[in-house]
Amino acid sequence: MARAYGGISPEQRRAERRAKLLQAGLQLFTSAGFTTTKISELCTEAGVSTRNFYEEFASKEELLRELHDLINATAFAEVRTALTELATADLDTRITTLLEVFVRSVTADPRAPRLNYVEAVGVNAEIEQQHVRWVNTWAEFIESEALRAAAAGVAPQRSYRLTAIALVGAITGLLREWQAHEPPLAIDEIAAEIRELMLASITRPAA
Repeated sequence: MARAYGGISPEQRRAERRAKLLQAGLQLFTSAGFTTTKISELCTEAGVSTRNFYEEFASKEELLRELHDLINATAFAEVRTALTELATADLDTRITTLLEVFVRSVTADPRAPRLNYVEAVGVNAEIEQQHVRWVNTWAEFIESEALRAAAAGVAPQRSYRLTAIALVGAITGLLREWQAHEPPLAIDEIAAEIRELMLASITRPAA
C-alpha cells in the first residue's frame, strides 16, 4: 500500500495533479491555442512533471477531449436537475429554465465556450465522434421537450428531430459568436435570442 505524505494519500495527490492539468489545459488551449500548446508548457502551467502528465493522459488531445466532455456533462447534469424540479411547469417556463441554466453553466468560465466550440473542433476523429455524441444528446433532450409540449397540446404533433438538431447548431453558433465578439456581447441577450428561437421553432404550425 502506498504511503500518505503530509496527510495526503497518493490517490488524492494524483487527483490534484489531474485537476491542475485540466485547469492548465483550459487556460493554455484557450489563450495560446490548442495546436501551438506544448505538453511541456502544460506541465509548467500545472506545476507537474512530464512523467506526471503521461500518468494521467496519453496525449494533449486526450486532455482536450476530457475537458470538452466535462463542459458538456456538467451543463447537461445541471439542466436535467433543474427541469426535474419543474415537472408540472408549462413549455415557456421549462424552455426558459433549460436555457438559463445551460447558458449560465457553459459561460460561467468564459474560456469554456472557446474550448468547446472553437479549439475542440476538427482536432481528431475521436474528439469529432465525441462532439457528434453530444450534439445528439442535446438534440434528443430538446426533442423530448418539444414532444412533451406536443403531448400537452401547446405544440403541433410532428417530428421534432430536425428541429432539435438545427437548434443545437444555432445555439453553438451564438455561443461561438459570444466568445469571439469584441466588445463582449451581453450573455442575457444571447440567452434571450436562443429562447425566442427555440420557442418559435417548437410552436410553429406543422407543415
